[in-house]
Amino acid sequence: MPAEFYFVPVGLLILVSVLRLPALVRNWRDPLLRSVSVVLALGGVIFFFAAPPTIAKVNAFAGITNFSAPLVYCLLTAASAAVIHLTITWRGGPARRRAVATRRCLGGYGLVVIALFTLFALGDAPVERLRDFDTYYATAPFLREMIVLYLLAHAFATVVLTSLCRRWSHDVTGVLRAGLLLIVAGSLLNLGYDACKAIAVGARWAGHDLDGLSTSVAPPLAAVSTFCQGVGFALPAVSQSVTRQWRSWSEYKRLAPLWASLRGVAPHRSVRIPWWSSPGKRHLQRTSDILDGLAMLPLDSEIGTEARAGAVAAGATERGAAAAAAAAMVVSALEARRAPGHGGDPATGPATGPATGPATGRAAGPGAAGVVAHDGQGLLLLSDALRTRIPETVPGPRAERCLSSSATGQE
Repeated sequence: MPAEFYFVPVGLLILVSVLRLPALVRNWRDPLLRSVSVVLALGGVIFFFAAPPTIAKVNAFAGITNFSAPLVYCLLTAASAAVIHLTITWRGGPARRRAVATRRCLGGYGLVVIALFTLFALGDAPVERLRDFDTYYATAPFLREMIVLYLLAHAFATVVLTSLCRRWSHDVTGVLRAGLLLIVAGSLLNLGYDACKAIAVGARWAGHDLDGLSTSVAPPLAAVSTFCQGVGFALPAVSQSVTRQWRSWSEYKRLAPLWASLRGVAPHRSVRIPWWSSPGKRHLQRTSDILDGLAMLPLDSEIGTEARAGAVAAGATERGAAAAAAAAMVVSALEARRAPGHGGDPATGPATGPATGPATGRAAGPGAAGVVAHDGQGLLLLSDALRTRIPETVPGPRAERCLSSSATGQE
């Protein structure tokens, strides 16, 4: 594999880490997010230090021939420990049991790191090898044990991660399952990497030369494995973010009729937000504007009762009937504000205080904000119910301006 290709996985893992960074910042106390971030970061570090140009520079900087070999092996071992810790965290269970398992994992792999440096110090590697250290020194005393030790430590962690993700994939669906299956595919390729390295080393022990498996086949397997696992780890988080933004945008659009109807009711103008604001921020401001407007409307409860009864008779659900009742009361209140002498014509501007009840002689009920549930779904249902009644609540030209501007922000 060309030396430049080693930096492709580095760039990929940096990109995945950046995509996951917002979630880590928001929930930095989440041990699972921290574990995934450590695994991704170590993966990028390994490929960076395993690149032949980096190996040569590290050897020259350290002043020790082949010093990069135990360094990369120890980084790979640390990544294996991080994978085991991720597995422990992912699996869950009692905190005490997880803490004990984590200490054993870190302690065991810490001893492996010490052993790797000790074996390298005891061995003799006078000839610098940038690509084929594993096979060139496969029969050297102490160095062969170091090579076997790092391969076993890496393979064990990969088997554990593969087993967990495969079992978990049977219990979930959708994007999470796809991500887990990608991690499994990457882990299987990682085991292929270990197998190629082990076969090449074993061939040297037997007096044969299968170095190509170690130098030409194993590195691409590791690169593809990194791609699969990086995408697998990132896919659920990216999918959740995209889904959340799409839901916010869809609800923002659905609230347009209700927002347009109430723009002239609120006692103040909306705060202008930048055009690049996220769908979530737009949705939040629109919801706030709607609640401010609803708070100014006293509703005729008898109109609501009649509308609810009619909706129930037509087969509407409980929430649908409540939305129909609220829509009827809102329309009635808006019509009352346009009555001559009211001073709160929504076509010309807001009144200075809450509107009075309709001139029907009936008592005004509670404000609309108290009729519609504040869980967001109630406002959506109310807006849907008003969709066909916008011409009644907002005069034509103003309605067109309100609805046309609703897709781009506040006027």
